[in-house]
Amino acid sequence: MIQELKNSYGRQFENSLINDILQVGTFREVPAGYKLIEIGDYIKGMPLLVSGAIKVLREDKEGDELLLYYLEQGDTCSMTMTCCIGQTQSEIRAIAEVDTKLIMIPIRKMEEWTAKYKSWRNFVFESYHNRLNELLITLDSIAFDRMDERLVNYLKEKARVNNEQIIRNTHQEIAQELHSSRVVISRLLKKLEQIDKIELHRNYIKILDL
Repeated sequence: MIQELKNSYGRQFENSLINDILQVGTFREVPAGYKLIEIGDYIKGMPLLVSGAIKVLREDKEGDELLLYYLEQGDTCSMTMTCCIGQTQSEIRAIAEVDTKLIMIPIRKMEEWTAKYKSWRNFVFESYHNRLNELLITLDSIAFDRMDERLVNYLKEKARVNNEQIIRNTHQEIAQELHSSRVVISRLLKKLEQIDKIELHRNYIKILDL
């Protein structure tokens, strides 16, 4: 565990901070599909990703989801930090995209380390900056990109995060994460197949040339 933590955060954190994390953090291994955070939850800790990936989603009043961004090795979630510090309910849903290892940091340590460690303070500010940029990219995509462009970008990012050219999501699941309808997504996927960009199979989609 020590080596995994150093591999993920050793370049950012000094050894004394790494040791503090090991002393107070709670190590967790969660399988793909596991729901780490639900909308409305009160969050008691901040996750540091050691390996794997987590997708962060928002939900509208009708219960439809929108994929905001992925968290990967070396990341944390700024929205989680905001809820922790403000002791407010979560406004996002976080689900493991693949088998994931993480360390949960107690709320009481977050402010203490911000004052104690410059590296932790820089990490928190950089995390806010990165997540804000990702949210702006998502917003720009919704506002300015056509759905076929959004779908292609979604498939490419999904393949990158999962490190394989197979997408194991149903058309309905893809539609939910893109805040669209299954009919629209199925039609666009069929068009991509017709121009030899993907192959559609019963239980998966194979990327050929995106």
